Amino acid sequence: MQRTRYAITSEPPMRLLVLDTTHGGETLSTALAEEGHIVDCVDVYYERDGIPPETAQRRSYSACIAPVHLDPAYLLLHLGLPVITHHQAAGLLLGSDLPHPFIEITGERGKTTTAYALAHLMAGAGILHTSSGDIRYPEKTLLGRYSITPANIIRPVQEARRLDGWCIAESSLGVSGRGDLGILTSPGDYRIAAGRRSALEAKLRHLSTCRQLLLPEGICVDHPDAHTVGEITSSEGTTISYSYDGIEGSFDHPLLMLEGYRLPLLTATAAGCLLGIDPVLLRSFEALPGRMKTRYENGCLIVDASNSGTTKDTTIEAARYARQIERGADLHLIIGQDAHAVCENFADDDIIAAISAIEPGDLTIVTLDEPSELLSRYPAGRRAASLEAAMQTTEKRADTIILLAVKTWR
Repeated sequence: MQRTRYAITSEPPMRLLVLDTTHGGETLSTALAEEGHIVDCVDVYYERDGIPPETAQRRSYSACIAPVHLDPAYLLLHLGLPVITHHQAAGLLLGSDLPHPFIEITGERGKTTTAYALAHLMAGAGILHTSSGDIRYPEKTLLGRYSITPANIIRPVQEARRLDGWCIAESSLGVSGRGDLGILTSPGDYRIAAGRRSALEAKLRHLSTCRQLLLPEGICVDHPDAHTVGEITSSEGTTISYSYDGIEGSFDHPLLMLEGYRLPLLTATAAGCLLGIDPVLLRSFEALPGRMKTRYENGCLIVDASNSGTTKDTTIEAARYARQIERGADLHLIIGQDAHAVCENFADDDIIAAISAIEPGDLTIVTLDEPSELLSRYPAGRRAASLEAAMQTTEKRADTIILLAVKTWR
C-alpha cells in the first residue's frame, strides 16, 4: 500500500468544489471558506442545497472534494480535476498544531467500544469523539452529539487543542490520516460507492498516513510502524495478557465472555501499550449504555444492546448473555430500527434470523413503517415507533428478561 499525503498546495483563495452536503460537505465548505477559499457545494443526493450540478459543470475549479462512498460514475467526478476525499480535506483543515496523542479509529465493528475503552486509560484532559457524542475528560461532560462523518472530526480536535489535551476520534469509512496512532478495529469488508469500491481498502488508504498503525489479525500493510493486536496481547477465558516494549501484565474482566467486548478490549489493551500506558486499568472498565449494559427494574433484568451498530449477531449474543445471567427466565425481545440515519440499516432478513435464533417468549417490533412486513410475519408481536415508546409500554416483571436490540443513534 503506497503511503501518500494529499494536500491543497496553493495559497488561498482557491476555487474548490465540495460534493455531498448530507454527509459533512457543508461543514467542510464552511471551514474551507474560513481559510479564505472560494467554495461551491453540491447536494449530490437531493439537490436541495448549494448549487445545481449543471452550474458546477460550467465553472472552473482547482480541486474537487468528494466522499469515498460516492458513486465513481457521478458526473462531477469527471471534470478532469484532482479529487481528494472528505477524510483528507478534514485532515488538511486540522492544521499543524494537533493534540497529543491524537488517536483515530475506524472499522466495521467495535469502533465506539474500543474508543471508550482507550479513553478509560487516558490521563488528564482530552476529548472523546464517537457516535455516542463528544465527551470532555476527565469530568466526562457531554458536549454534543454528532455523526462520525469525517468532517465532524474538526470540532473535537479544535477543542482538544484548546485544552492542551489528547483526542480520540472515531470516523466512518476511514480517518483523516493525521493521527499519532491509527486503529482499524475489525477486518470486515463490504462494498461502497454503488458497489464499485471496497470499504476496507478505503479505510486502509486513509490509515496509511498515520504515524503508527494498530490492525486486527490478518491485515498486512506496507507501513514502517504497523502492529497487529495479536503481536501485543492475547486472551484466554476472562483474562487478557499483554507484553510490549517493557510493558507486561494481565488482568481479568467478565466482559471478555462477550465477543462484542473481547476484541475491543484486546485492541484497547494493545493501543495502550503502543502509547506507553500500562493497560491494567481496563480491569475497571464497565459496559457501555446500548452495548450490553445491564440493570434491574422491579426484579426484571434489562439488557441494553441498542445502538447504531446493532446487528443480528450482537442481538443473538446479547440473548445468550442475558440467559446466562437469568437462567430459565422468560425473554421479551424488543427489536428493530427507529432511525433512518444510521450507517447501515437493520435488514428485515437479519431481524427475522435473530428472532428465529432467539425464540423469545414475547416480541415487540420497532419500526418506522406502518403497515410493516415484519408485523405481518409476526402477528402476535407488538409494534412500537421507537425504542423509547417500546420501553414505556413494556411491563417490567420479576423473573423476566427484557432485551433491547433496536438499531438507533445512541
